[in-house]
Amino acid sequence: MNVPSTPTATRVAEALREAQTQQLRDAALILADAGVPVFPCAPYGKQPLTRSGFLAATTDPRQVGRWWLRSPAANIGMPTGAASGVVVVDVDVHTTGNGFGAFARAERAGITSQWSFLVRTPSGGIHAYFTPAGHDQRNWQANGTHIDLRGEGGYVVVPPSQVRGPGANTRSYELIAIAQHRDKPLDVDRLRDFLTPPRQVHEPVGMPSRGARPDRLAAWMASRPEGTRNGGLFWAACRMVEDGQRSDTTLSILGDAARSAGLGEREVESTIRSAYRIASRLGPGSRLGPNQARRATASSEAVAL
Repeated sequence: MNVPSTPTATRVAEALREAQTQQLRDAALILADAGVPVFPCAPYGKQPLTRSGFLAATTDPRQVGRWWLRSPAANIGMPTGAASGVVVVDVDVHTTGNGFGAFARAERAGITSQWSFLVRTPSGGIHAYFTPAGHDQRNWQANGTHIDLRGEGGYVVVPPSQVRGPGANTRSYELIAIAQHRDKPLDVDRLRDFLTPPRQVHEPVGMPSRGARPDRLAAWMASRPEGTRNGGLFWAACRMVEDGQRSDTTLSILGDAARSAGLGEREVESTIRSAYRIASRLGPGSRLGPNQARRATASSEAVAL
């Protein structure tokens, strides 16, 4: 069977519909044959059984067959993001609450109404599958809403996998709905802003003015005290964007200063990337106003699951 190198939400839905009535090994092979990469997870659990976790996911039927020959009861994991062609909004159910109300509000606002298909999870929640709007749709958590996004760097467990709960009860992941509008992309930034509106932020006191030399911005960044370094780096990167500096130049100049101030490599790259991502949406010559600044700062503070 010839399939595209990158599957689509439609293809994933069709493969899951066929797979969910099969034994786990056969289901994993059906998904792999459809071009959907899979990997084994612990029986009745979610922990990957491979050393490299979801990074080991493959469509190679020989490797898939070997995995499930060794562990016939292994659940099926699928990476999210570019590898599978889908991102997943995880609507959780906890003893402290659930995410159904927040998801319904986002649907009424027209943000999540274009889901491609729905999977009921063993907890009673849902995984809503969407086509990603871009290639950098990373994981995030909307604190206090019981909703997470699984994108680049994440994975989900898929039907017909089962999870064992209290009292040794087992519950399955189950495909419950497939929409006709399957491949309309989800604006994940709009969803996150809707669920958790970015907090108000203000330009730091003493921030160098527009047109300041890069070395002056770097010196200012390096002097930031603990607790202000991330925000300071964001604002300094904004200045570099506004002055037409390339992202690699900003990463080199401000990155060294930020690391010397105590920020980690991942935080530095994420914060600078946020400033440039917002600027690219606004277009050449635009200024980063308060709303865009709040959104970019919130984005730079998001932590992957």
